[in-house]
Amino acid sequence: MISLSHAEASFLTSLAASGQRIFATKDAYEVLGEGKATRDALARLIDKGWLERIEKGKYLIVPLEAGPDRTWTEDAYVIAGHLVSHAMVGYWSALNYWNLTEQVPRITYVQTTARKERRTPQVLGMRFRIVRVKPRKFFGCHVYRAGESQVRVTDREKTILDCLDRPELSGGVFQVGEALLAGDGDFDWGRMTDYLRRFGSGAVVKRLGFLVETVELTHPPAPTMLHEWLDLLTAGISRLDPSTPRKPHRIATRWRIEVNLPEEGLLRRT
Repeated sequence: MISLSHAEASFLTSLAASGQRIFATKDAYEVLGEGKATRDALARLIDKGWLERIEKGKYLIVPLEAGPDRTWTEDAYVIAGHLVSHAMVGYWSALNYWNLTEQVPRITYVQTTARKERRTPQVLGMRFRIVRVKPRKFFGCHVYRAGESQVRVTDREKTILDCLDRPELSGGVFQVGEALLAGDGDFDWGRMTDYLRRFGSGAVVKRLGFLVETVELTHPPAPTMLHEWLDLLTAGISRLDPSTPRKPHRIATRWRIEVNLPEEGLLRRT
C-alpha cells in the first residue's frame, strides 16, 4: 500500500469524519486551500490509489478495506446519485431494485432533469446511462440508505410508467408484463392512477391498460379505476412495444393499441 503524506492523511481523515465518501474539488479547497497545490494533491492521491475519479471534479475515497491492491466493489446506485444533480435510479435498474425482474441489467440507468454532456459514463468498470426527462415526468422518489449515503430510486408505480414510456431502457414491454406479474399484490393502483394523470402520456395509459387486462393479475385494478384510465386515452393508435421492429398482428380497440408482441407470452406463468 502506498503511504500518505501527513497532509494527505489529514485531508482524507477529515472527509471520512464527516461521512463523505464522494466529494467535489470545492470540498478539497475548503480543507487544503484553493489552488494548484490542492489539485496536484488530488492527482497524487489518485495515482496512489486512495482516490478514484468519478468524473471531472468529483472523487470517491477508496476505503481502507480495499487492501493493498485497492480492490473493492462500490454500490453502483450510490455512485449514480453523484453523477448528475436531481437524479434517481430508474428504468430497468429500478425494476431490479424492486425485485420486479430476474434480469440484472449491465447498465445502471439514472433519470434526471439536468443536462449532462456525458450520457454514458463508466466508473470503476461500471457502466451508467444518464436519461434526461421533462420536469413533469420527474417524480415518484423512494429514498433508502446505503451506509452513509442516501440513494434515490423511482418507486414501484413510477418505475412501471417510466418503463412503458421508454421500453428500450427497460428490456421491452414484455419485461414490463413480467414486472406486473412479479409485483402482483404490491402495486398501489390509486397511486398509479394519480401518476398516470401527472405523467401526461396517452401512450403509457394505453400500454398499461392493455397489459393489466392481458397478464391475468390476481390483484388487478378495480373496474371503476380502469374506466378512469379509459377517460385518459388520447386520440390515435399507439404501438404496444415501440422498441421492437415486430409488426402488429392486431389492434386492441379498447385501449387503442397496435399489438406487436405474442400475447400468449404475456400470460401468467404457472
